[in-house]
Amino acid sequence: MRCAAIDMGTNSTRLLVADVEGSGAEADVKTLERLMTITRLGEGVASTRRLSSAGIERVCVVLREYRGVMESLGVERVRATATSAARDAENRDEFVKAVEDALGFAPEIITGEEEAALSFLGATAGLDAPGPFLVVDIGGGSTEFVVGTDKPEGLISIDVGCVRVTETFLHSDPPLPDELSNAVQVLRDHMADVVREVPGVRDCATLVGLAGTVSAVASIEQGLVEYDRSRIHGFRITRAAAEDVFRTLATESLEQRRFNPGLETERASVIVGGCIVLVSVLRSLGYEEVLVSESDILDGVVRMLAAT
Repeated sequence: MRCAAIDMGTNSTRLLVADVEGSGAEADVKTLERLMTITRLGEGVASTRRLSSAGIERVCVVLREYRGVMESLGVERVRATATSAARDAENRDEFVKAVEDALGFAPEIITGEEEAALSFLGATAGLDAPGPFLVVDIGGGSTEFVVGTDKPEGLISIDVGCVRVTETFLHSDPPLPDELSNAVQVLRDHMADVVREVPGVRDCATLVGLAGTVSAVASIEQGLVEYDRSRIHGFRITRAAAEDVFRTLATESLEQRRFNPGLETERASVIVGGCIVLVSVLRSLGYEEVLVSESDILDGVVRMLAAT
């Protein structure tokens, strides 16, 4: 079954096209195309509660390109999901209509819990590491935590992500110490909620990290000049390395940050906010390393599509 998944997140819009044999965690998935474009759909939504016309249009421009890719590859089944920014927006109906015009079918605005479950499925299928797993998906507007071995056994979605933390707390360039400490304190409070709501969140054998912030830190730590999935997927970021990358980026101006090997220019403005989430997870939950997975919600969606 040739399946496609589109994910419209707060910070980026992504596409996966894959041939899938079987279904669920046991499916054999052969990737044909994987694309990512930073579109900043959620820019300003934390304060305005509305998606901007410019943000919606940036997403739709990319979706029209993705539609052409899917048509050229003969996709049989497709599902498009929108996450935190669309969930929070008062004008989500306007967004859904624009996306439907661009793609030819309506997207789904999924809950944080469904996002977490799909991310868990995608991240852990075929993962060469012992369970139980704690899967942490650091997005632009929200972060999902899922505990489980073969399937989710406990999960929570919290309203913090690289874009939301940046827009709410980090207003100076580079961020002032008080701005950083305020953000860290808020993350500490959120992590207390995670510990209270998800039993076993501190006791998993493997912490798995997903999404752009985690991939960027892995890339920076290795000094990769160009993106290399084979070097990032399965890389282990130690707590000490994450702290070091955070300290370096937080003391640089935006212009200086852009020159770090491994950091996409478009992500430079929100990477410090993402690092605050990552180091807060490691500090609060007591893990000494995080295993990077480049398989995520997109992979979970195509596996589920093949089962329907």
